[in-house]
Amino acid sequence: MKKKIIIGSIFIVVIALIIFFNLRANRERSIKVKVEKVKRENLTSIISASGEVKPRKNVEISAHIPGRVVKIGVKEGQYVKKGDFLLKLDSTQYEANVERDKATIASLQADLIQAEARLKRDKLAYERAKSLHKEQLISDEQLENAKTQYEISLANVEAIKHRIEQAKASLQSSLDNLNKTTYYSPIDGVITSLRIEEGEVVITGTMNNPGTVLMTIADLSIMEVEVEVDETDVVNVKVGQEAEVRVDAFPDLIIKGKVTEVGSSALVKLGAASVEEAKDFKVVITLIDPPKELKPGLSATADIIVARRENVLAVPISALVLREDKEKKKEIEGIYIVKNGRAYFQPVEKGIMGEMKVEIKSGLKEGQEVVVGPYSALRELKDGILLKIEKKSEEK
Repeated sequence: MKKKIIIGSIFIVVIALIIFFNLRANRERSIKVKVEKVKRENLTSIISASGEVKPRKNVEISAHIPGRVVKIGVKEGQYVKKGDFLLKLDSTQYEANVERDKATIASLQADLIQAEARLKRDKLAYERAKSLHKEQLISDEQLENAKTQYEISLANVEAIKHRIEQAKASLQSSLDNLNKTTYYSPIDGVITSLRIEEGEVVITGTMNNPGTVLMTIADLSIMEVEVEVDETDVVNVKVGQEAEVRVDAFPDLIIKGKVTEVGSSALVKLGAASVEEAKDFKVVITLIDPPKELKPGLSATADIIVARRENVLAVPISALVLREDKEKKKEIEGIYIVKNGRAYFQPVEKGIMGEMKVEIKSGLKEGQEVVVGPYSALRELKDGILLKIEKKSEEK
């Protein structure tokens, strides 16, 4: 009897398992997803780029003439006004050149006085010779000699005059070089870099070698941030757009700014591996009321606000999917909407991209439920497939 009962129990269990697995096999497959409702929101489209802080006006003072530094009148970090004394080079040789040219001019002017006197004398002699020749009192040869002497004196006067002009030009050059031994500030600003010491010899630049940079003066009253923006984003950047700048040295500070310059050509990077490498464009952001502690060269990150939209339909960016249109042979961008617990693809026209959400211009209505993830589930979705909703976002 016990044996029959055990066999019967096993038979019943087997039948139950068969029925259970058959029911499970016939059950429709579903995909576990997360959904959210389409809502109206305020969106801001931002382009982020990194760069460094720079003053708008930055002047490098370079050596115009060679010489030894005999006096420096400023220190690094010092504020100077336009016209303030900066430094002086040894001017002994340049002063000697000026005196030499002045002496040359004085000597030539004395020669000119003598030459003009001879010219006057020879001119009178030539005039007398012409009168005597007219009365046939002197020969043709005598007249010709008088004329020749007059022309020689005239040419000598003109030659001395040209030499005086050359000497004056040489004096101007010597005076210019002498003036270049003393440096004055060309702008109001701060000495941001002082690269020489008293006693050092500075040199001028040549085609292959740059000249000595003595110091750098920056006008820190107007500060800018120069960033590099990718070629795919720069088309959306326009002069006048607002920006928020964060400087690494002041992590808790957000500085307002405006785009004041957008590069028209890509930046050339030294050592670029390929001409097909991604291009960057220079964008300049002028800071509004920057802190006084801000210094040139500090690293910064800028968020450029390229677009704002208020009260527009928006969904998470993760909801966007691409689906191939076999008839048109192209990919269509859209979103899977939820109807009666099933997914259906809906093409949409998108607008600006916010930080986490995207504007939907057409294709959706407010309050509709859309599939937002996970990514693995979105890849498997097809029209009409049954959904197992993991979590729904509650409306505010």
